[in-house]
Amino acid sequence: MSAPASLALRRALHDGLLAHAPLVAVLGGPKVWDEPPRAATFPYVTLGEARTTDWSTGDGVGHEHAITLHVWSRQGGQSEAHLVAGELVAALEAVPLTPEGLRLVNLRFATADIRREPDGRTWHGVVRFRAVTEPG
Repeated sequence: MSAPASLALRRALHDGLLAHAPLVAVLGGPKVWDEPPRAATFPYVTLGEARTTDWSTGDGVGHEHAITLHVWSRQGGQSEAHLVAGELVAALEAVPLTPEGLRLVNLRFATADIRREPDGRTWHGVVRFRAVTEPG
């Protein structure tokens, strides 16, 4: 696994999401975090789990990344969570990402799940992407 590749991609994702004005508008501000502040207001997005696997060939080094983004909402039933999840997908389709030291070969939406958390008030969206990188 390449920690620098996964970290560079994570930083690029964070910056790219904050560069997408419609997402920032739906969130009510630049509320995309690795770890949300204690007093975070809903809705917001957190960068979640990441899995990196070797994608190397005989000719070069590469990595496949399974990326999870989390949507957190307490407004309007599940509709707000769906809206934010849709903007996450739109953002990563529209914003060019340039991970430092890497070439982003491919970034694709994989799945999205929206569910109610056990507290009965919070809606949680889990949005997954697949990316392939190689040294830039």
